[in-house]
Amino acid sequence: FGFLHGLDAEEDLVGSLVRMSTKERVKAIQKMPETMRKKREIRNKVLKEISKKSRHHGAQLSCCTQCLQGAAVSFRRFGNTLSEYFHQLRVWHKALKIIGAEFGTSVLSYFVFLKWLLNFNIFSFLINFSFITIPQFLAAEPNNLSFTGLELFTGAGYFQQTVLYYGFYTNATISKIQNGPSYNMQLAYIFTVGMYFVICFLILLFSMAKLFSRNFVNTQTFSVNASRLLCTWDFNISNEKAVKLKQKNLHTQIKEGLTEVNKDDLNFSVMERVLRIAIHLIAWVASLGTAVAACTGVYFLSINNLELFMKGYRNDLEGQAAMLVLPVIVSLLNTLIPFFFSWLGHLEKFQTPGQHIYVTIIRNIILKISIIGILCYYWLDVVATSESQCWETLVGQDIYRLVLVDFIFCLLGSFFGEFLRRIIGTTVCMKLGLPEFDIGRNVLDLIYAQTLTWIGILFSPLLPGIQTIAFFIVFFVKKVSLMRNCQPPRKVWRTAQMMTSFILLLFCPSFLGVLSVIGVTVWRLKPSEECGPFRGLSSMYAAVAGWIEILESYTASKWVVWIYHNLITSVLFFFLLSTFVLIVTYLYWQIIQGRKTMSKLLRKQIAN
Repeated sequence: FGFLHGLDAEEDLVGSLVRMSTKERVKAIQKMPETMRKKREIRNKVLKEISKKSRHHGAQLSCCTQCLQGAAVSFRRFGNTLSEYFHQLRVWHKALKIIGAEFGTSVLSYFVFLKWLLNFNIFSFLINFSFITIPQFLAAEPNNLSFTGLELFTGAGYFQQTVLYYGFYTNATISKIQNGPSYNMQLAYIFTVGMYFVICFLILLFSMAKLFSRNFVNTQTFSVNASRLLCTWDFNISNEKAVKLKQKNLHTQIKEGLTEVNKDDLNFSVMERVLRIAIHLIAWVASLGTAVAACTGVYFLSINNLELFMKGYRNDLEGQAAMLVLPVIVSLLNTLIPFFFSWLGHLEKFQTPGQHIYVTIIRNIILKISIIGILCYYWLDVVATSESQCWETLVGQDIYRLVLVDFIFCLLGSFFGEFLRRIIGTTVCMKLGLPEFDIGRNVLDLIYAQTLTWIGILFSPLLPGIQTIAFFIVFFVKKVSLMRNCQPPRKVWRTAQMMTSFILLLFCPSFLGVLSVIGVTVWRLKPSEECGPFRGLSSMYAAVAGWIEILESYTASKWVVWIYHNLITSVLFFFLLSTFVLIVTYLYWQIIQGRKTMSKLLRKQIAN
């Protein structure tokens, strides 16, 4: 009787499992207090029962229903095939996996950041091209200047009369059909740029919040533990290369986690501590002094550069070469001085590679942002008040040259800094060995290039498209140089917070500094009288004020006027909004602290 009762109970169990959904069935079988062999037997019986019912049910289906089911299956297969093809089009997906497996998360973080910036600039280009450039094509006049090829390097000449620069855009209202819809280029230009920066602000803010929550609030999720060994293998992998790549990736992650767990705090004597502090102070004085000297040289060189512009646009080779002096010198400083900073970091002998990278990044950001600050002062205080016919186009050309020359120097840096260094380390001086990938220097090159792009959007709307091409080439050049010339970091370490730090540096001081430059340009500076969509106005923002005055005469647009006067231009509204944001931030911070305390208590209970 006991045996028969056991069979009845098992049949009831199988019947109940058959009636469950697939997800519920899997969970129920996993929770059973049975051996793995018994669970497999129960699962097989359930699957047999399901197949019997499906065959019985399928025999009763009509021909029409079977056709519909066949069509649905075919459509699903077609969708899966399309998704596979689109997945293959993501050319960097496999590259990122290989880099992560070979060099660890520290080097991988640079390429993930580069891919993020690449997508960011594609989005920027699409917005500007759609709302500013395409309408301008409808009102554009033919370009009578000849193209010589040198314009690709200088940005002057033929490009001066194209949609690449601010000065070419019309200030008229575009309308191809009489009494039809019109397009106000002034409003389109300022609203497109304004909305773009608002969207950038929100994207950066949400990206930082997401990464901060993942890497600082829930850090235990990424710590090394037994689950890394037991629960992270993908059993769907069948390709031999993919298996080896997954093994390498898992091996590198475990090494990084163990390095973090087993790190030792070094104890130094009093004299050793004093000596280390003295070395750090000397290194900081040397780095800051170098940055000040570089900024001084850039300022005086930029003043001389303006005199070349005032002489007019010459097509001879000497005049074209003279325009490249400033961007070449700036790029030389931005390329050579970071090598000096890296050398200082090696002399300081930091305890962890993370400290070395972060200190190098801080020194580089001081140098590069200072140089950009000097250039912005030159553009907004010197060029904007000069006697040039279209100072906005001059600024756009300057930024175009800086972006292009910086891209060339980035490629040369991979050749001289990594390829030649490998040749020297493997043939001439064997003690040097293969070079390591300099994460700090390369990341700051990306932030510097993106900062120039943000500043140049107002003066050259298509600059994000140029930067997209540059970043795409840089990604694969750096990847090839990394795989051929560099060795994995000697000290393996985990960098869960590094991507958060990169976006934080991109947001402050880079993005916030750009907002201040754009704000001064839009609200304070007088546009050129003879070019651009804002010619003849006291400021670029005057176009919005004039539009609001027109709307005041229309009853249907009163709500827009009310929002403008009571929200956008109201100091009280922004004060209340800031207060509300600070209160919400404080509340969330307290919630986070409470959750962290609760997590610690729960982990102690689990350990007990």
